[in-house]
Amino acid sequence: MAYIHLHIFLILCVLFVLPSISNASRSRTPNDEIFKRQSAPTALLNDFQVYEPILTPTGSSDQYGCIYTKLLMDHSFGYSYGMPFVGNYTPPPCSFNRVTMNFTVTSAGRQFDRLGIMYLGDIEVFRTSTAEPTATGIIWSYTKEMDQYNVLWNKSQKIIFDLGNLIDSTYTGAYNATLTATFFTIPESRPTADQILPISALQSAANMGSDFEVPAQNASISYTLPQNIQRAVISISANGQNTEEFWYTNVFTSDVNTFAETTGALYGYSPFREVQLLIDGQLAGVSWPFPVVFTGGIVPGFWRPIVGIDAFDLRQHEIDVTPFLPLLCDGTSHTFEIRVAGLNDNGMGHATLSETVGSYWVVTGTIFLFLDGAGSITTGSMPTINEPAPKFTIASTVTQNSTGANETLVYTTEASRDLSIASTIITSNGPSAVSWVQNLSYSNYGALTAQGLVQVNNQNTSGLDTSTSGYANSYRYPIDVNSSYSIDAAGDVGINGTITHGLDFNVFGPSVFPSGLQTFNVTTAAQFNLDGGLVPQSIHLTSDFPWFSGSLLSTTQTASAEYYSSANQSYSFGTTAQDFWFAGVEVNSPEITYELYTRHVLAVNSTVTQDVQTLVGQSFAPPMAAAGSVKTAPAFEGFPIRSLLGRGPGMTKAEFAGAPS
Repeated sequence: MAYIHLHIFLILCVLFVLPSISNASRSRTPNDEIFKRQSAPTALLNDFQVYEPILTPTGSSDQYGCIYTKLLMDHSFGYSYGMPFVGNYTPPPCSFNRVTMNFTVTSAGRQFDRLGIMYLGDIEVFRTSTAEPTATGIIWSYTKEMDQYNVLWNKSQKIIFDLGNLIDSTYTGAYNATLTATFFTIPESRPTADQILPISALQSAANMGSDFEVPAQNASISYTLPQNIQRAVISISANGQNTEEFWYTNVFTSDVNTFAETTGALYGYSPFREVQLLIDGQLAGVSWPFPVVFTGGIVPGFWRPIVGIDAFDLRQHEIDVTPFLPLLCDGTSHTFEIRVAGLNDNGMGHATLSETVGSYWVVTGTIFLFLDGAGSITTGSMPTINEPAPKFTIASTVTQNSTGANETLVYTTEASRDLSIASTIITSNGPSAVSWVQNLSYSNYGALTAQGLVQVNNQNTSGLDTSTSGYANSYRYPIDVNSSYSIDAAGDVGINGTITHGLDFNVFGPSVFPSGLQTFNVTTAAQFNLDGGLVPQSIHLTSDFPWFSGSLLSTTQTASAEYYSSANQSYSFGTTAQDFWFAGVEVNSPEITYELYTRHVLAVNSTVTQDVQTLVGQSFAPPMAAAGSVKTAPAFEGFPIRSLLGRGPGMTKAEFAGAPS
């Protein structure tokens, strides 16, 4: 296992900025450390994602070598569909083993949330989404660990950042983005891949993004791999768009027309999705996706200024394919494919995996190879694959009102899957038994009432992935959504909603992606971007840490919001709270956890009113502003409200107002 010994003297430059506070203020910790909080020199709303700190050293050098910050991109994404940013990267003039990257964006006007993907060549390295701007403007800043791509950073690369945006007379907000990377060296760095290959559309030569859009495209690629691989991991990056953005609220295909005569058709293939990885047509692993809610999702008032979990950094799922190495190292070409499946049902309570879903999923994969010595050839036994069909239990019921029209649809989905793949591999270190095991469970309760105007979905996904490498990942993705909308004869629109959304994500052993523990191994003056703040502040922390074998992350958001739009005005208001907890697990005492970072934050009408945090046991609570007032909001003229809520194509306000009752 990869362990990290954290014996630290930290001088942290903490970035704390509270929206709507215009004067600098101070507060003290119990140990008299001083935290100074200042606003940006503008009136921009400061949006942020709550996540564990990412430390980046300051200055130009320390006892371990140089600290080098490089501008990767300074670009405005206006009308940018099919026109990504393209730039050239050259490595810094010094050695490094850690990289952190900062993405800072400003925008003003009216705009939808957009998906953005950064590539080094054809390899996706960062997937993000945008916050929705206000008329007076927003800003956000996100810092990401990037040492998993060290082998790429050590060579010249073409940078492609694909963020498709629309500018017209109605949607006026451009996204003005700056991207920087800081390169530095720390002691006790973790091993990273020796070679990285993409599972992508390979469009960098045409200066385009390389994602696949599934199911319209076949997301597959073939390689003849090196024969001296001792470990191989494939990551999957996938999220739904358009009719699949709110896949977890979809209904069974047999029920999509339940409210066709009243509020319109629904989206189908059930609320269950499975992203599959296949090697030469054999299932190698799966990802049951996390339900990301983007900043315009469900009710926009949820997400100002606190954005949804992982909205600024969509998480990739690791699948260890080391048991396939005796096959993959045979010197011939092999095919890697990513598919997305939902459910087909027969309308009588029976479901099977579908071979397609709605339009569409944005998918890529990345192959991380850890090599044995030159001249070595990996051999062994062919993989034994134990993958019984997943189990599904489904039901749905439709009731009618006194007129005979369909009034309610209630549906339930339960799923479970167990798969294991094992083989013996022979490397220069001799033979070893290797395996990859996944155990997953899923449930979703859905109900549409008032002829489809009100919808509730309660979903929970949980899983445990284990590898003989020592890697283990346990995760749980609960989400409860309740939303309703109305459109009266005058075309006035009302949307109300509540959401409770959670993520439990525990990582042990040698993960390809940073577990979050690496950030605490910075031993010199450093800064971290906590909530998009622009003014660095300082704190002294000294502590002795145990050795850690894994990290534990648990966070929950609860929110309520309302949106209203009429011919003359529109407004929204909302309240969002989030609790975040991050800890390390002691290697010799796995029952003991060491709390590293916590945060409780509350925002009311775009203003943070509570923000209590602890960093390595030290507490602080910066001064808060009074709750903001009701905010004006853009009207969604010409866009079907049901489509915006993910409930089918629906009708525009004008069409709905003119429809027969």
